[in-house]
Amino acid sequence: MKGKRLITAAMVLFGLFRAGSTLADPLPGPDPQRIWDYITRVSPYKNWSYWPDHQDFQKGKAPHGSLHRVFVNDRALASQKPPLRNGSIQVKENYNQKKQLKAITVMVKISGYHPEGGDWYWVKYHPNGKARPFGKVGGCIDCHGERAQNDFVMVHNF
Repeated sequence: MKGKRLITAAMVLFGLFRAGSTLADPLPGPDPQRIWDYITRVSPYKNWSYWPDHQDFQKGKAPHGSLHRVFVNDRALASQKPPLRNGSIQVKENYNQKKQLKAITVMVKISGYHPEGGDWYWVKYHPNGKARPFGKVGGCIDCHGERAQNDFVMVHNF
């Protein structure tokens, strides 16, 4: 019986590792400062991957700017179909035509946060980390709601 418990514990820890988190690497809740700290210090988003069908710089449109790059954490990448796994994070760097960073917009999947909006927490940061707007942002939800069947993800098709 002890062997089964050990195997089960190992499987749980492996699942946490594969999902992009460890016990020492807690995912942020619905708090813009904690999310900023997480994506810039705890698990720097620039070390994450791109969606396989949306690599590096891509042409953008309002309100996100002329160019963008979208980084996603391992939990999002491991999601094979909508809805994405709880703890999925998508970070979009928004640039002008001269490739000057103008904003960083983030979607964080938080179970039970806002079921009508896909449980996504939205936040827009100035490049210095100041957040505004954040939470259940109507403009984000309305626009991304066009892709509700794709779990509000605009740049990757499941």
